[in-house]
Amino acid sequence: MELEMEKNRRGVVVQEESCDGEKWVHDSSVDHKGRVPLRASTGIWKASSFIIMIEFSERLSYFGIATNLISYLTRVIHQDLKTAVKNVNYWAGVTTLMPLLGGLLADAYTGRFTMVLFSSLIYLMGLCLFTMSQFIPSLKPYSEGTSQRPRKIHEVVFFLGLYFISVGTGGHKPCLESFGADQFDDDHSEERKKKMSYFNWWNFALSCGLLLGVTVIAYVQDYVSWGVADLILTLSMAIAVVTFYLGKPYYRYRIPEGSPLTPMFQVLVAAIRKRNLPVPTNPALLYEVPKSQKPQRRLLGHTNRLRFLDKAATIEEDRISIEQNPWRLATVTTVEETKLILNMIPVWLTSLTFGICIAQTTTFFIKQAATMNLNITENFKIPPASINALGAIAMIISVTVYDKILVPMLRKATGNERGINILQRIGIGMLFSVVAMSVAALVEMKRLRAVEKEIIQGGKTGPLSLSAFWLAPQIIIIGVGDGFAVVGLQEYFYDQVPDSMRSLGIAFYLSVLGAGSFLSSFLIIVVDHVTEKGGRSWFAQNVNLCRLDNFYWLLAAMSGLNLCVFVMLAIKYTYKNVQRRIIG
Repeated sequence: MELEMEKNRRGVVVQEESCDGEKWVHDSSVDHKGRVPLRASTGIWKASSFIIMIEFSERLSYFGIATNLISYLTRVIHQDLKTAVKNVNYWAGVTTLMPLLGGLLADAYTGRFTMVLFSSLIYLMGLCLFTMSQFIPSLKPYSEGTSQRPRKIHEVVFFLGLYFISVGTGGHKPCLESFGADQFDDDHSEERKKKMSYFNWWNFALSCGLLLGVTVIAYVQDYVSWGVADLILTLSMAIAVVTFYLGKPYYRYRIPEGSPLTPMFQVLVAAIRKRNLPVPTNPALLYEVPKSQKPQRRLLGHTNRLRFLDKAATIEEDRISIEQNPWRLATVTTVEETKLILNMIPVWLTSLTFGICIAQTTTFFIKQAATMNLNITENFKIPPASINALGAIAMIISVTVYDKILVPMLRKATGNERGINILQRIGIGMLFSVVAMSVAALVEMKRLRAVEKEIIQGGKTGPLSLSAFWLAPQIIIIGVGDGFAVVGLQEYFYDQVPDSMRSLGIAFYLSVLGAGSFLSSFLIIVVDHVTEKGGRSWFAQNVNLCRLDNFYWLLAAMSGLNLCVFVMLAIKYTYKNVQRRIIG
């Protein structure tokens, strides 16, 4: 009888906890007044829709600038091709590495909402500088009636605005995406599934911004005015910032917990201090803070990788009664979080070659398109940058098909709620990049044959008769690959980092693209130096005199070898082991 009463009592407690979990969100987040969030009125799609909207506007601005930046540098500021490509890669590199600083500051001190709002205002200032440099007479590129070397003051204001956008992106980009993902409770089964879809729809909005940026904005830049295009982007961003602020009552907020790097250093120091101490064979004997003492923090289960770090959580018999010093004794959760960061490094390194391939879409692909026939009809001609619209459309389609068709099918086939593992998704995207670079090399060989026939032998001036849509296959393949690799990298660097480092995690993903841009510039310098010694450089001021086909074959070979290493890494990888409270 007593046993039966005890079972009934426990059942009532579990039921009460379940009802409480359905009504309130107990994942360490708070609402805009600092209270425990009410599940029905905060978070999920009602909150993330505001966040996705500002992402659309920011990507519209970014790609509206980035995809035609090389054209502006060569046509308006009159830089040669090599210098312009380097400047584009340096700016893209800085823009995608700055989030490492912004993400760290947000996780440690400011919180994500505050950082997004502040950095968006800096971003808006950069767009305002662009607009001013086109409309204020003393800041315009040229004096009235001249079109020679642009004014120095214009170059200063232009590059100042450009790097204001880099700084703004540094806080905006890592925090906005992770802030959007924070609107879904990992311990609630339905919300967790919606979070997996969130990354797909986030990239759907990103691709829509890219699509309009490389079509409508690029068309206005090339055939109306750079100033009008800048004004459109400035107004769009201003409206998006106001809209984002209006969503404040619906958001769930995470309170910053101090530097997320300190616990990692504590684990390393504790493990080194106790390097001669044997690790218990039973993981249950390792030190962990009970859930009752820290109910808001998610605990991680023990894994067998990097066993040396387990020494940090090994209890010394002679120190059991002494007050615990985190530099001497760490919890299993803190040790496992340190393992996550260390295991992330090989994934980051093997993703860099993919970042180098992506860098070609905003540099050489556009310069190739500029030499080709851009006419759709006799009277309508697209800007060179608009060729990248095909990649955006391909990514939109691939993300939609993946989320709505492939994931439900794969869930049934594999039993995995993601459909396939995150690293498998990234690997599929990397395979597409190998194919894309190979196709790019073949298309460039065809373009160079047209150059030889029409310009060198035939003496033709102006664009080739070869249609720019010959570039479509390589751009579409990269777009489909982005739907796998880019989304997979975002999900990996958000999900597989410690909960206290999620802004920094998104920054790690962005740094893949930033480091890829820097490495692309470095690779161009090295290849230029080596091939010039051989008699003829692969790069020249005129893209028609370059050997980009050889460069693309080099990238295809590098990507293929890198993919082999990545596959071996993915097979042995151990994912984050979270001790969940299941709700719903």
